[in-house]
Amino acid sequence: MNRLVLASSNPGKLREFKRLLEPLGYEVIAQAELGIAEAPEPHFTFVENALAKARHASRAGGLPALADDSGICVDALGGHPGVQSARYAGEPKSDARNNERLLRELDGIDDRRAHYYCVLVLMHHADDPQPLIAEGIWQGEVLRAPRGEGGFGYDPIFLDLASGLTGAELPLERKNDVSHRGKAMRALLARLRAD
Repeated sequence: MNRLVLASSNPGKLREFKRLLEPLGYEVIAQAELGIAEAPEPHFTFVENALAKARHASRAGGLPALADDSGICVDALGGHPGVQSARYAGEPKSDARNNERLLRELDGIDDRRAHYYCVLVLMHHADDPQPLIAEGIWQGEVLRAPRGEGGFGYDPIFLDLASGLTGAELPLERKNDVSHRGKAMRALLARLRAD
């Protein structure tokens, strides 16, 4: 098995990446298990933040590293919250407060178009000049009030146009088929299988 450090301490992401990568011969280890602190995310683009997180985890752990950066981009807000999605309402991070802020900022605005974006970066080593990069986009719109009990982040106010359900109403398996992270992961897996 090839060992791979996940540049995240999120247990949900760790489970998902383990499930997808272990059949391809990768042992996925959370950075916290190796005593690696989270990297700063000072950049204005998802890809720069994902690269910084993967490089940091790879250098600190001495292993290949996988990182993702994702968020919601709202057309009427010029793409915001974007890379600030997780901390849109400030610290400490709070999905409920982030949703409340976004709904307040869109109050009275009819254009509710939005999309989730995810970029995944796999670096074979900290100085890898050719990291594998995959992305995924999930188109939708922001509702005026939350719906549904599942999901996380902006899922209760993000409407999947194809199904008419919010991210919080979609069954997990269906969400993984249509979501930005699911699409990015399938693109990355295709690249890994091709190597």
